[in-house]
Amino acid sequence: METKRRNRAKQTTPLEGRLSREAQRLRSEARQTPDGSARESLIRRARQMDEAREMSEALTLHPRAS
Repeated sequence: METKRRNRAKQTTPLEGRLSREAQRLRSEARQTPDGSARESLIRRARQMDEAREMSEALTLHPRAS
């Protein structure tokens, strides 16, 4: 039986940078979107990216003691 190998890619930029860049992209897109639910959704996703970046930074700076 042949085992399948996972397709793995090495990330070249840190997670925090990717999250920050995506939040900026979403905010830029929201500025060009008319008021309404689509715009609010983009802004909400941008905030979620910022929160994820902050959590990642906090966990990186203060790893849990084992």
